[in-house]
Amino acid sequence: MHPFKMRFSSIELRDLAKAWIVISLAFAVVHSKGFSLTQAFFTATAISALTVGVGFLLHELMHKYFAQKYGCRAEFRAFDFMLLVAFAMSFFGFVFAAPGGVFIGGNVNRARSGRISAAGPLTNIVLAALFLAAGFFAFSPFVAQIARYGASINAWLAVFNMLPLMGLDGNKVLHWNMKAYAALMAASVAMMVLTF
Repeated sequence: MHPFKMRFSSIELRDLAKAWIVISLAFAVVHSKGFSLTQAFFTATAISALTVGVGFLLHELMHKYFAQKYGCRAEFRAFDFMLLVAFAMSFFGFVFAAPGGVFIGGNVNRARSGRISAAGPLTNIVLAALFLAAGFFAFSPFVAQIARYGASINAWLAVFNMLPLMGLDGNKVLHWNMKAYAALMAASVAMMVLTF
């Protein structure tokens, strides 16, 4: 039996890269209190790419992975307008990020939709735990600070995506399995408490 391989189109790879770059820049602007061509800003961008960017990227890729495992078509598409909004809002000190989503087609019933949706927030919970653990073993205060930031932002991403609102993962998980929803939301909130 051949191992499962995720399939990507060139358009999808472009959109993933575009969303990752813009989200990383937006969070760097917030933390640097503006955009500048300085070493400090490039450092902030690299930290954002590693923490927020990786959290966003793996969240979306896990949706795609499980959808394709079920034999569905699944492709990420960036929302260009929302990327512009996220970047513009960063200059006001906050980021409203809805960079895009994985569009799924095929045989998706309620249970499959719930499991595919749960994969994203679960990934952020795991990342938050890994960053939190890394913070305890960090060899310098700077690395510990990055780890704490990675933990807190991924915990926040998990909680936000688990809200039972239309279009968010939490709504689909709740309609699939209330116990799974409660467990994921409890884990997300617990991780947020631990990271703040």
